[in-house]
Amino acid sequence: MNKKTILYIVVALLVALAVWWLFFSGNEGPESNVTAKVTKGRFDVVITVTGELRAKTQTDITAPTGLRNAGIYQIKINDIIAEGSVVQPGDYVASLDRTEVMSKLNEELLNVQKKESEYNQTQLDTAISLREARDELVNYDYELKQKKLELEQSEYEAPAIKQQVQISYEKAERALNQKKDTYKNKVAQAKAKMSIVSSDLTKAQNKLKVFQDLLSELTVTAPKGGMIIYAKEWNGRKRVVGSTINVWDPEVANLPDLREMEVVSYVNEVDIQKVKTGQKVEIGLDADPSKKLEGKVKAVASIGEQRPNQNSKVFEVVIDVLSKDSTLRPSMTTSCNIQYSGFDNVLTVPVEAVNVSGNKSFVFKKDGSSVVRQQVIIEATNSKDAYVKYGLEEGQTVFLKDMADTASMKWALLHDSLTRVKVNPADTAKKDTSPPKQGAGGGDFIIIED
Repeated sequence: MNKKTILYIVVALLVALAVWWLFFSGNEGPESNVTAKVTKGRFDVVITVTGELRAKTQTDITAPTGLRNAGIYQIKINDIIAEGSVVQPGDYVASLDRTEVMSKLNEELLNVQKKESEYNQTQLDTAISLREARDELVNYDYELKQKKLELEQSEYEAPAIKQQVQISYEKAERALNQKKDTYKNKVAQAKAKMSIVSSDLTKAQNKLKVFQDLLSELTVTAPKGGMIIYAKEWNGRKRVVGSTINVWDPEVANLPDLREMEVVSYVNEVDIQKVKTGQKVEIGLDADPSKKLEGKVKAVASIGEQRPNQNSKVFEVVIDVLSKDSTLRPSMTTSCNIQYSGFDNVLTVPVEAVNVSGNKSFVFKKDGSSVVRQQVIIEATNSKDAYVKYGLEEGQTVFLKDMADTASMKWALLHDSLTRVKVNPADTAKKDTSPPKQGAGGGDFIIIED
């Protein structure tokens, strides 16, 4: 046989193999399904929740505290630097809307001018009034001196004339004393008026200064160095350009302490009874699925709340991040596995292998060259595996996919002392082409002993 003949034979075999692959590879049998081995080892029951990283401590960057004193209870963010920016003390962070502050500033400026005019007018009026009162005192003093002189000259006059001059003198003296008292009252009245207008002017000037100082404070700066993280509204939305800040929640941004982090998560009301402080937690990062961090439940809320986009009540659970990692940043999404309980040296299979038919749990188990539906008792499950208490042995093979043809597939049922589950004979007859033989269980219980 020459080389050319051998080459033709090899090519023919390859073509035949390709044809067989194209036309017969789709007819898969049970063996072609994905399988897994029953393994024995540690099994943990976990509660899986999503959460968000945040710093344990942070420095808040807030809107000016003078807003409330200025009668401004809401203000918008006009500009803010990018989240994640690193700033130094005194660096620019954001600017707030100046419209309302400028409007009130102009109003107070006009009010100050008005109060200054009132002050000047009152000062002028009181000065004129007191000058007139002093002039009257001078005139009454001259009148008294004249009467005194007349009294001295009437010493040798008739008694009646002398008495008349004496009365005129006393009358002038009394009038002068009355004018002195009136002048004192006018001075006190003028001081009171000036005190009032002076106080009004000072108040207006102080209020104007509040707005002048507030205007400069609308440029928000960093109180210390760090990384800028946007503050959040009550509904979880970040405060960005256009967001409104009120005086009861004045945060603009935060400077978190990245050395110590924690996770804020929310557990539904069904699982919250299983969560206790001190439980171990495995924390995964959506940004880096390969990285796993250690954690511990720090606090569990005692009152539920309704979160946005959730139909049921949830409870806040705070998880302390024990692992140190310099790459962690606030607002990173996490997947947290809270360890509820655990079992040692137990049999487990992937959860994909477990099927349910009526009130029975079963797996497709490889039995020699055939496949049987093996009833199992599932003690517990987690997101990956199922703990099989009865029905399987270590090393057995189970299938992870549903089988295409189960009509002729036999059942392998457990003893009724393990299941206490009654099987409907008619239903069994429909599913099994060759019913399994009855065992020692008796009654309506079907037992297949391995």
